[in-house]
Amino acid sequence: MIPSPKIFGLIGYPVTHSLSPLMHNAAFKALNLDARYGLFELKPQELENFLKSLSKKNIYGLNVTIPYKEQVIPFLDRISAQAGLIGAVNTIRALQDKLEGFNTDGEGFLKHLTEDLGFSPEGKTVSVIGAGGAAKAVTVYLAKAGVKRVTIYDTQEEKLKNLLAHLKASFKGTEFNQAHSIEGLKINNSDLLVNATPIGMKEADPLIVSEGQMHRGLLVYDLIYNPKETKLLKLAREKGAMVSSGLGMLLYQGMLSFEIWTGKIAPKEIMRKALEDKLC
Repeated sequence: MIPSPKIFGLIGYPVTHSLSPLMHNAAFKALNLDARYGLFELKPQELENFLKSLSKKNIYGLNVTIPYKEQVIPFLDRISAQAGLIGAVNTIRALQDKLEGFNTDGEGFLKHLTEDLGFSPEGKTVSVIGAGGAAKAVTVYLAKAGVKRVTIYDTQEEKLKNLLAHLKASFKGTEFNQAHSIEGLKINNSDLLVNATPIGMKEADPLIVSEGQMHRGLLVYDLIYNPKETKLLKLAREKGAMVSSGLGMLLYQGMLSFEIWTGKIAPKEIMRKALEDKLC
């Protein structure tokens, strides 16, 4: 009997836009691993049963995206210190019917920000749109890197207040503020703007900032990577700001996930090329 390949994949709702299969399957092929990566679009009521049946499906690892980065935690046997600090999980390793949760989002974001974009967070002022799982990872790692001030806006005020309370309790060296509107983010005075919401993935999505908020010296980082240039990034670029999509963060968090699952060094350039070939 021919052994089945080990299965890895992404759970979320929706997931059809994801490029993760491209980079992970390219990495498996490059390292001659008998494995494949797929997409698992789950409705909320399907999440628990799916996670409890991973061994039956020959699934050894998962990435987790919107809206399940926090919802998966009660179904895991343990989570890493980083995932605990962030309060969200984006990577699951399945070993002998035990599920371990990790978070590679924050480290992936910071690696791309500092190593590829040359942005040093220390002493900087940051504006963040969104207070979900991705925003948690980004703000925790920015605080760890020594940013001076973080101001966050989200339409769900309770979720935002919970995030701010967590950040204030965990990081005494950074000032954290709540904005009650996009204008309240005071982007004009920021060094870095991060969009940590899905707004911008669809062509019909509105532009979430105004022209007057963009300025030279600002880095606008949209965690969205598909499309390659959102309306936000287009406006920022036209107004002279530096811009980045979330493709670099996707690459680095994916590399870290790959290494957690396989114990092997991720083939960075092969994974990068798989992503860039699709979007370029």
